[in-house]
Amino acid sequence: MTSPLRTATNKVPEVTAFFWIVKVLATTVGETAADYLNETLGFGLSATSIVMGLLLAIVLVAQFRSRTYRPPLYWLAVVLISVVGTLITDNLTDVAGVPLIASTVAFAVLLTATFAVWYAREGTLSIHAVDSRSREAWYWLTILFTFALGTAAGDLIAEEAGLGYLPSVALFAAAIAVVAVLRFGVKLSAVATFWAAYVLTRPLGASLGDLLSQAKGDGGLGLGTTATSAIFLAAILVVVVYLTRSRIDSPDRGLVTR
Repeated sequence: MTSPLRTATNKVPEVTAFFWIVKVLATTVGETAADYLNETLGFGLSATSIVMGLLLAIVLVAQFRSRTYRPPLYWLAVVLISVVGTLITDNLTDVAGVPLIASTVAFAVLLTATFAVWYAREGTLSIHAVDSRSREAWYWLTILFTFALGTAAGDLIAEEAGLGYLPSVALFAAAIAVVAVLRFGVKLSAVATFWAAYVLTRPLGASLGDLLSQAKGDGGLGLGTTATSAIFLAAILVVVVYLTRSRIDSPDRGLVTR
């Protein structure tokens, strides 16, 4: 008999070029949308955190209840968890006064612990095996910590360390290129390199969002959070509509790698 916790199929998309495109777009929106709601619209950090947290909870419930991968639902969850991850770090920094170095280390430890427990309980960290409720729970918890860690690390390097937004974008892009070489050149584990790239795309997107939205006097290009968020959300919408119609990233098209 099939376990009641087992879903009909893997609920994470295949890792195509579109996966990484939407992931970077979503991470950028996570940075700029949080600032837009908090600062531009003046909702404040607490109200923004509560509202976005509730929206994320609602979408995740729908995601867990779905028995198949549905691009609009899945990527909406990613966008919202990106915003919430940013807000968690912002609350720690701006409200609780936690130094960025401390939050970066703390989230790195939490992420490592999540990987360890996930593997110990499920025997795999592969996104091609997110086919049960428990694995899906571990997957989304991991995603949340990657976003919170990436926000903290990006702000730490770009702002507190004084590297600047454009050099930070170049730094994280170079780090991702190294991961790609390790995967396709050295043939390092697909699972390990996937998660390394996934973590690194968060500070890349956060730095890119700040580069585009922040004032020129602060090292940005001055587009503002409104324009930057609108542009990237529109781009996400276009790609997700294409994925929904084409089914090019449907999990049942790929090979299962555990």
